Amino acid sequence: MDYGKHQAPQGYEPGEGVLTTLIRIPVRIVVVVLVLPVRMVWDALTALWHAADRVLLRPLGRALARLLDTLVLTPLTWLYTWVLTPLGKAASWLAVALFLWPWIGLWRYVVVPVARYGIAAPAVWLYGAVLTPLGHGLRWIGTALLAPAARGLGTGLTWLLTTLLVLPVAGLWRHVIVPAVRYGLIIPVVWLYGAVLTPLGLCTAWVLGKLWQGTAWVLGKLWQGTAWVLGKLWQVTAWVLGQAWRGIAATGRGLGTALAWLVMTLLVAPVSWTYRRILAPIGREVAAAFEVAWRITGYVSRAVGRALAWFAWHLIGAPVSWAYRTVCTPVGHFVRDSVWAPARRAAAETGRAARAALASARETVRQARRDAWRALVGSTDGARSREPQGIPARTLGSTTTVPSAAQASETPLLGEKFVKQG
Repeated sequence: MDYGKHQAPQGYEPGEGVLTTLIRIPVRIVVVVLVLPVRMVWDALTALWHAADRVLLRPLGRALARLLDTLVLTPLTWLYTWVLTPLGKAASWLAVALFLWPWIGLWRYVVVPVARYGIAAPAVWLYGAVLTPLGHGLRWIGTALLAPAARGLGTGLTWLLTTLLVLPVAGLWRHVIVPAVRYGLIIPVVWLYGAVLTPLGLCTAWVLGKLWQGTAWVLGKLWQGTAWVLGKLWQVTAWVLGQAWRGIAATGRGLGTALAWLVMTLLVAPVSWTYRRILAPIGREVAAAFEVAWRITGYVSRAVGRALAWFAWHLIGAPVSWAYRTVCTPVGHFVRDSVWAPARRAAAETGRAARAALASARETVRQARRDAWRALVGSTDGARSREPQGIPARTLGSTTTVPSAAQASETPLLGEKFVKQG
């Protein structure tokens, strides 16, 4: 690349005029002034949208989703699981019990036994015990008696039919009809066709052929004369029309050339020059100016945003952070260590004392009930009395009963829970 020669800036057409170069900077300055408020409003709206999406829309969406799940999906799931599903199962069972099982019972216990023992078994017995022997007997009768009789009868009828009908008809056809037709009809017709009709037809065809040849010669001569006259007339007419068309075409080409020259000179050339020299550079410069202005105003808007963020941090964020670290955190730790922790320990001690008092009261009531039962029954044997006996507690790793340990609960459904006493 030769860096000594002048090169057009990238994004612009080479060979630009001085006027374009002179008006480029003012146009860009004006466009920057016009675009800067729009870009700052756009960046502010974008930042506001992102902040609203982070702070408002996403939590609102999560809350709506949780509300929908709590108010709609969970009741629908419960309704489907505990209402619709049992109702569907009950309806299916009821439908099966009312519509399917009766038909199955009818088929199994009525139709099948009736068909088997009322129709099939009698039919099988009838076929095996009656119809089969009857069929065998009929077959023997037909084979041994009727077949020979039928064959003899057929032979006799065939001979009788041949003797009384076929032979007389054949003799009549052969000796009467055939000779009469041959010598009385066919031979005279053949002689008439060959001796009379054929010569007459040949003569008639020769005469008609000669007449057709003469007529065709006369008509051909007439057609040739008419075609020659019409051809000459067409040649003259075509020459006249061709000369007229050439004149009209030459006139039209001249008028078209003149109109095209006028349109190109008076309309197309000025419009093309205006578009190429004025509109295209102005549009290109305006588009480039807007692009550069949008980029520059983006830098300015980002700088203004950072400056506002810096001022907001130093005016609000830093004091709030310092107050949180310096004041709120020590106060919170003091409240947690001096107020909340002692209150929690006191509440835990109170709860333990209340549970111990309740356990002691339960043991006292249990012992009083056991003493009252002994007084009423008069027996101290726990196996014979109906008073439930507790399971003695044992120490770990030995079978020695600890006298001071509390016995198990009297209610076996609550499990084996022991309450340590003392």
